[in-house]
Amino acid sequence: MSDLTSKQRTHLRGLAHSLKPLAHVGKEGVTPAAVRALRQTFDTHELLKVRVLEAAPQDVRETAHALAGGIDGASVVQTVGRNATLYRADPDEPVIKLPA
Repeated sequence: MSDLTSKQRTHLRGLAHSLKPLAHVGKEGVTPAAVRALRQTFDTHELLKVRVLEAAPQDVRETAHALAGGIDGASVVQTVGRNATLYRADPDEPVIKLPA
């Protein structure tokens, strides 16, 4: 997926507001196992939050971009505090309709 427009990011931020983090990145940082687990989570969710713990070796922005880079079509929507929001449209039937 290409970069999201600001209008699309705003729409996704509104949808993500009430979400709870579905994945955590700890002291080992972004590992192949973490990327694999996130890929599996994207099989059932298009939009998800990731919690980056204080013990993580990278900050939240670096971690978010590393995770999104390891997953085809994933984009970073936002980072707030220790949470990152990631989006990947379902390749078969997208549920979230993005504004143009």
